[in-house]
Amino acid sequence: MANLVIEIGNTALKAAWTDGATLGKTFRYQGEKTMDFILSITEKQKPVVMAVASARPVSAADEELLRGECLHLMILDSGHPDYLQRYNLPEHLSYDRASSIVAARYLFKGKPCIIFDFGTTLTVDLLDASGQFRGGNISPGCRTRFKSLNRYAKALPLVNTPQHVPQEGNSIETSIESGVISGIMFEIEGYCRLHPYNVIVFTGGDAIYFAKRMKNSVFVMSNLVLVGLALITDDYVEKNL
Repeated sequence: MANLVIEIGNTALKAAWTDGATLGKTFRYQGEKTMDFILSITEKQKPVVMAVASARPVSAADEELLRGECLHLMILDSGHPDYLQRYNLPEHLSYDRASSIVAARYLFKGKPCIIFDFGTTLTVDLLDASGQFRGGNISPGCRTRFKSLNRYAKALPLVNTPQHVPQEGNSIETSIESGVISGIMFEIEGYCRLHPYNVIVFTGGDAIYFAKRMKNSVFVMSNLVLVGLALITDDYVEKNL
């Protein structure tokens, strides 16, 4: 049974064909024509179940369009909090965070976890050993911090994420690079010191970048959200089909 899971984030779309909880071929798209991209995926094969987790509400027109591409459609956005309730998660959580939590519960069963998602925002979510969600925090992501400095401090240039970061900057550019990257590292290390026995899980676009700078043991799972969506979809199939 081929199902399709889709994560529509703030800056990119990620998708994967799934069989049960197993991911198959994955896709990534960064642009504004998200519906056209989804239709290109389903052009040759229609999924039995399509699960769409979106950072922004899915319009009625897009929902109708998606229903024509599958036998069963699951919309996971702010207008559909029922799946959060089924997994004992608070309604304020976005579905990308919720899916990461569902995946971590499954992959690290019986162990407390701290999940860092490096994207437009940096989210930090905590699970205890029983899989109970203990809360989480949100701060600006890496590129968001660079862009904010350029936007709100007009004298500061927009710099790219550096490969090599000096401990202290010796120019405007390197001062920004070191300030942003070191600040995020101090943030991560601070959380890890507060929760020394937690499994550390990194996901999101900058996960590998920051994992390379860690002294602690870290699990890097770039498709953690998609794994969670696959588990939610598989659970839906078992209970409804």
